[in-house]
Amino acid sequence: MTSIPLSEETVSRRVQYLRVFVLGFSAFIFNTTEFVPVGLLSDIAQSFSIAPAQVGWMLTIYAWIVALMSLPMMLLTRKVERKVLLMWLFGLFVVSHILSVVAWNFTVLLVSRIGIAFAHAVFWSITASIAIRVAPQGKHTFALSVLATGTGLAMVLGVPAGRIIGQLLDWRTTFAVIAVIALLIMLAMYRLLPSLPSLFSGSLSKVPEVLSNRILLAMYFFTFMIFSAHYTAYSYIEPFLKDIGAISGSFTTLILLLFGMAGIVGSVLFSYFGDKSNTLMLLTSVTLASMCMSVLYFVAPSDSLLIGCILLWGASIMIIGLSMQIRVLKVDNSAADIIMSLYSGIINLGIGAGALVGGQAIHYIGLESVGFTGALLGVGALVVLIMLLKRTTKPNAPVVE
Repeated sequence: MTSIPLSEETVSRRVQYLRVFVLGFSAFIFNTTEFVPVGLLSDIAQSFSIAPAQVGWMLTIYAWIVALMSLPMMLLTRKVERKVLLMWLFGLFVVSHILSVVAWNFTVLLVSRIGIAFAHAVFWSITASIAIRVAPQGKHTFALSVLATGTGLAMVLGVPAGRIIGQLLDWRTTFAVIAVIALLIMLAMYRLLPSLPSLFSGSLSKVPEVLSNRILLAMYFFTFMIFSAHYTAYSYIEPFLKDIGAISGSFTTLILLLFGMAGIVGSVLFSYFGDKSNTLMLLTSVTLASMCMSVLYFVAPSDSLLIGCILLWGASIMIIGLSMQIRVLKVDNSAADIIMSLYSGIINLGIGAGALVGGQAIHYIGLESVGFTGALLGVGALVVLIMLLKRTTKPNAPVVE
């Protein structure tokens, strides 16, 4: 008697969970490699006999490429079957990291980072919609929370681990380890993911249609505002804590770890309550994040108050990102990839704008002003959000919950 293979229905729920988790690991490795140079700047600078500030261009160029190329690259790959596209992206990701390992000068290292950034731009344009498609029925919010958890773990575990490897061995080994892990994830994806035809049903004409949606544009504007607010303060949290809070380097590291851990807690809370209380969680989180930034200067001298502030802030910003991701995806299912590519680009524009605004605030006012400046932008974002919610709760208005 011949054996009958298990049907897709028999294994689907277990396999669907595995598919979601492997995408979560993908988010972890992509976000680890994006931020790990922060902990390796001095080592890389010493390796190439250049100033650490010059090495900082690795971060700037990376963010610019992700922001500006997400939509163009999404359009270029709009007809490619999604599993095949993921294989190509991870191939580029691994090869670019190998180039980072063997880079013989800083220019070559920049080229390798550009390759990774292009893979990143497409990856985040398609991953959220893929996670929702492969997740078990009724677990869409859970799937997005797994991605968010992978992102949070990159900050909590990935970046510190990368720094430790770099200090014990060298920075090139850090990139080599990332390449190996990415290769293993790529093989797992090849084994687990089903065929995923692109859901993009239109043509280039779909782009102006998406961009003409005023509700979506308002969501993007709010996203830009709140992430600009966040990174106005967060980009300079380390020197702020050192100079204004006068706390030790080890306690600063603990604060940054707690911030990342709070983001994971926020993603867990959202996975449980996000479907039923999306609007309440969003409004509360924007308010809390703005309040935390506004009191940062005052709580910095107190260890316990500072920890409480950081925990609320970290959880809030994660909930905001997840809530808006759910909302923008529901605007137009047929253009989910385009919408998410724009969403990813907007977040990166916010990161760059926040760092710029924070830098100007430090230049003209002082380092102590970054929290207040971020809070002002946060209040502006809250006003935009309230106007958006009023508009979407009118009769016949588009539903965003």
